[in-house]
Amino acid sequence: MTAANLAGKPVAEALLAEVAQRAQALPHPPRLALIRLGEDPASVSYVRSKDKKAGEVGIQSEVHALPEDTTQEELLSLIARLNAEGSVHGILVQLPLPAHIDEAPVLLAVDPAKDVDGFHPYNVAQMWAGHAQLNPCTPRGILEILDFYGVDVAGKRAVVVGRSEIVGRPMAAMLLGRDATVTIAHSRTADLGAVTREADILVVAVGRPQFITPEMVKPGATVIDVGINRIDVGGKGKIVGDVHPDVAEVAGGLTPVPGGVGLLTVAQLMANTVTAAELQAAER
Repeated sequence: MTAANLAGKPVAEALLAEVAQRAQALPHPPRLALIRLGEDPASVSYVRSKDKKAGEVGIQSEVHALPEDTTQEELLSLIARLNAEGSVHGILVQLPLPAHIDEAPVLLAVDPAKDVDGFHPYNVAQMWAGHAQLNPCTPRGILEILDFYGVDVAGKRAVVVGRSEIVGRPMAAMLLGRDATVTIAHSRTADLGAVTREADILVVAVGRPQFITPEMVKPGATVIDVGINRIDVGGKGKIVGDVHPDVAEVAGGLTPVPGGVGLLTVAQLMANTVTAAELQAAER
C-alpha cells in the first residue's frame, strides 16, 4: 500500500478562490492588521507571507512592525486602537512574543470579533460549544483537507497527538464537532503506539522530527502531519514532519511536509478575515 498524497496546494487554492470572491462581494475591502515584535527571522517570514497572500485575495493588510523592546503597555495600546477602528476587521499578533511580554493579556485584549487567529477565550469557548465562527487556523485548515479529499469524519476513531492550544486541543474540539470519537495523546500517554494504532484519522502535532513510525499507524488510516522541523542531513538543512516518510507504506492517506497543512494555515487566516468582515458588516 502507498498512501494517497493529501497535498495542501489544491485545497488552499480552492479555499483562496472562494475567499477572493467573498471579499469582492463586501461593500468595503476587508482589512487585516498584522502585529510583529522584533526581528525574529521566522516571525518576519510568517508575517511577510500573510501580508503577501492577503493582497492576492483582495484583503487590505497592514504590518505593524514594533521594536523588540516594545512594552506590554505599548502593545496593548496599539491593540486597543485597532479594536476601535471600524475599518479594521481582523487583528493578528504574531507569536511567539518576546520573553518580557505576557502573552495571555495580549490575546485577551484583541476584540473577539476581530480575533482572526481564534485564540481569544470567548472564541475558544464558542468552539468547544460548537458555535465558533472564528476558529484557530491550522486545525480548521485540516478540516478543509479532510473535506477536499472526501475523508468522512463522523463515526471514526480520531487520535490527536499533541495538546497545544494552537493545534492539538482545538483540533480535538473540531473533530468532536464532526461526530468523531476523539482521543488526545501527549508526551505522558502510556503505550502511545497502542493508542495511535486505533486511529482511523491520526493528527500529529508534537514538533519532534519523524516521531510517528509505521508500526504506530493503523493500516489504511488517514494521517495528517502538522510538524515542520528542520534537521541536518549531510551538512544541509532539510524540512521534515513529525511523521516518518515510511508511514506512506501503511497509511491510506498522508499529508506531505512541506506542501501540506502549512499552506492551509495561511489560507484559513484569509478566510477568517473575510468571515470577520462579513459578520461586522451584518451588524452595521
